[in-house]
Amino acid sequence: MTGAAYVWFVAAAVAAVANWIAVERGDKAVEYVAKPATSLLLLVATAALVPAHSSERSWFLAALALCLAGDVFLMLLRDLFVPGLASFLVGHILFVVGLVTTRFDVGAAFITMFVVMAVVMPMLTRPVLRGARGQDDALTVPVLAYIGVLNVLLLASAANGRPLAIAGAVVFVTSDYVLARNRFVAPLPHGHLATMVTYHAALALLVLSLI
Repeated sequence: MTGAAYVWFVAAAVAAVANWIAVERGDKAVEYVAKPATSLLLLVATAALVPAHSSERSWFLAALALCLAGDVFLMLLRDLFVPGLASFLVGHILFVVGLVTTRFDVGAAFITMFVVMAVVMPMLTRPVLRGARGQDDALTVPVLAYIGVLNVLLLASAANGRPLAIAGAVVFVTSDYVLARNRFVAPLPHGHLATMVTYHAALALLVLSLI
């Protein structure tokens, strides 16, 4: 990692911690600054580092820009959940493209991920889909599409094979599951904080996987 990338990465970590504290305290003013600032600083750090594959970084930069847009949509006072969902959905697709363009190995990691997903994902997603349908039938298709893209992200990370990429994908799915459970099933204790901590950790792991 270059010196500039390191500085931006540390700045992103500081912004992330500020966001977590603001979330826990209910300080919306700080949260509205620190949340998008974290994604923006990670994007700048990604641009500054020296990746193993420059083409993969380009896809990741575009994905991070979409995550930043999703951050803004989801924190606004208006209910812009669907635009936020769409931003993250496209962002995940861009992460997938970046991962599979550098390596796609249907080996032990891929098969293991597929088996685990086949067992675990239906149990996790069934109550979320039921809750989304109960709130608004129009949400069923977007949420189902988003779940499908998350599955593809997990498989793409396993096919890529880099441990940090796999960890980033798994933590990203964890973050999205906590967010969805909070919104569509039942609130979890400190659920919003857990969503943000895992979200920022996932982005950091994916960025670090580029090195």
